[in-house]
Amino acid sequence: MDIRLGNGFDVHRFREGDHVMLCGVRVPHDRALDGHSDADVGMHAVTDAIYGALAEGDIGRHFPPSDPQWKGAESEIFLRHAVELAASRGYRIANIDVTLICERPKIGPHGADMQAKMAELMMLDAARVSVKATTSERLGFTGREEGIAALATAALVAA
Repeated sequence: MDIRLGNGFDVHRFREGDHVMLCGVRVPHDRALDGHSDADVGMHAVTDAIYGALAEGDIGRHFPPSDPQWKGAESEIFLRHAVELAASRGYRIANIDVTLICERPKIGPHGADMQAKMAELMMLDAARVSVKATTSERLGFTGREEGIAALATAALVAA
């Protein structure tokens, strides 16, 4: 059995704004995340986890931030590319696990929507996608509410 595991990690700082995009869901907040694309830190970590399982680098390798065509791009473009690349290499996604690390906004009220959106984008049953959150106990940049971090793991199996 051919099984591949990958992990992804991403961080984005806050800037002025009125919402954050997290795992494809618009979450009201008193700030936004800053990035070249829509700065969806959860989706970026999952995308990088899939690329990692394929030994294909990271988002920046496939969608360079120096390329102006990706300015403000929706992160689902990146995620769909990673999923399609896995399929083209003969793999299917067995499961995805992503952890969002922040003090605020509170993720719990949006978790089910995030799980459903990520599952839809990856063409998976929602039971194969875990979206959860934790705080950093007010330590570090996430604890000071300077930004959000995300950690993800992807398991791929030969189709």
